[in-house]
Amino acid sequence: MGKQVKIEIMDTTLRDGEQTSGVSFVPHEKLMIARLLLEELKVDRVEVASARVSDGEADAVRMICDWAARRGLLQRVEVLGFVDGHASVDWIHAAGCRVINLLCKGSLKHCTYQLKKTPEEHIADIRAVVDYAEGLDMEVNVYLEDWSNGMKDSPEYVFQLMDALADTGIRRFMLPDTLGILNPLQVIEFMRKMKKRYPDTHFDFHAHNDYDLAVSNVLAAVLSGCRGLHTTINGLGERAGNAPLASVQAILKDHFNAVTGIDESRLNEVSRVVESYSGIAIPANKPIVGENVFTQVAGVHADGDNKRNLYYNDLLPERFGRRREYALGKNSGKANIRKNLEDLGLQLDDESMRKVTERIIELGDKKELVTQEDLPYIVSDVLKHDVRTERVKLKSYIVNLAYGLKPMATIKVEINGKEYEENSSGDGQYDAFVRALRKVYKGTLGRRFPMLTNYAVSIPPGGRTDAFVQTVITWSFDDKVFRTRGLDADQTEAAIKATMKMLNLIEDGFGEPSDPPLQNTGV
Repeated sequence: MGKQVKIEIMDTTLRDGEQTSGVSFVPHEKLMIARLLLEELKVDRVEVASARVSDGEADAVRMICDWAARRGLLQRVEVLGFVDGHASVDWIHAAGCRVINLLCKGSLKHCTYQLKKTPEEHIADIRAVVDYAEGLDMEVNVYLEDWSNGMKDSPEYVFQLMDALADTGIRRFMLPDTLGILNPLQVIEFMRKMKKRYPDTHFDFHAHNDYDLAVSNVLAAVLSGCRGLHTTINGLGERAGNAPLASVQAILKDHFNAVTGIDESRLNEVSRVVESYSGIAIPANKPIVGENVFTQVAGVHADGDNKRNLYYNDLLPERFGRRREYALGKNSGKANIRKNLEDLGLQLDDESMRKVTERIIELGDKKELVTQEDLPYIVSDVLKHDVRTERVKLKSYIVNLAYGLKPMATIKVEINGKEYEENSSGDGQYDAFVRALRKVYKGTLGRRFPMLTNYAVSIPPGGRTDAFVQTVITWSFDDKVFRTRGLDADQTEAAIKATMKMLNLIEDGFGEPSDPPLQNTGV
């Protein structure tokens, strides 16, 4: 693309992104994310909910619209509505929103078999809703649900629908690849047909990632004249998710000379907030926002970066509010390790430094990358010294494993300065430990204890019995899902560290009640 083109970004993290399995935002979380999207990231529009889902959803829309109205942003807040007479329009209007994204059928199959109506009947129903919404001074955008299959199987139906709605006040026609079936060549073909037939119409493209082609399809749509794109933070969305905003933004700018209003420097911050609220962890290798994407292996890359930036590309970490890190491994010198420790505020004597360096080199030999955030764990493991201040502390524990008997655990734990002792049996050493903890929390203190929903253990390739073990545990507490990690030479100890981290997160007020999941809207 030679000439710069302005692309409008509509983020649907709060609506379509919330259809990710297990994700449900409470109203104040929705408000916080909406504020970040509009004020910090500066997206053009946000789709924040589906109409008629729940009272909690109405509260969320009301909060967001009240906030947006006070800041002159109300026209940038949108809610998905349905062709259901006055019901959706009234619900959205009562919540304070003034833009409805009307879900219509974009394929003949959907119209015929789901609605059981003729195209003419569906068009009449759509026009009635549009007229009613406009009578309430509301702006109307239209989704053509299953548009991708409509263009493949029944393009004459798509054109019939478009022709019949041409004289209405519909602001945007939004074209979803609802089932994620398209490839970029098909997107180019279908979008160019739409633009050729309706050259003055504003089209949005809404991609799904079922074939891992969402970003490619979004860019194919831009190349074909589409001027609006739908994204989500971290690619959240039902099934395989939607097009992730960070990737779309970087490629639009670097490869297509396109302009958006996005403030790239806030992408990482917003990504982490959504990760926390959603409970969906960002893969370490996810472009732009992944934990490892700006981590170079210490040594040759570090040297190259000091010599004319030999290992740099346009994706500079500072551009996205991040910084480049160097992994520690067998090629790390003491000075490099000491510098990383100093950045964390840790000072070690020479003997302790030697032990830590030896362990890092040992991990490097096992192909384990060690980053700065791992150092406190390594220092703690090597020196048996806990460098963190915690409100919940494990003072001592014993776990026994004997043939023919259930494993037993005896623990002494300090919670907010007071010590408690308990013991229990279990199906394994860690299970016995957790059951003893539960006795303290539920039996002695009368408090709730999180549910363990997933437990994953990994070790460096070729690791020996003294290799580090990483344990990642997924917890459910007050309908919120989150993960904690422990690193140790012993698997049970690693799991216990992850558990203590979880207890401290909860002690600090992590986890709040959540609304029920949203219904599937099918866009």
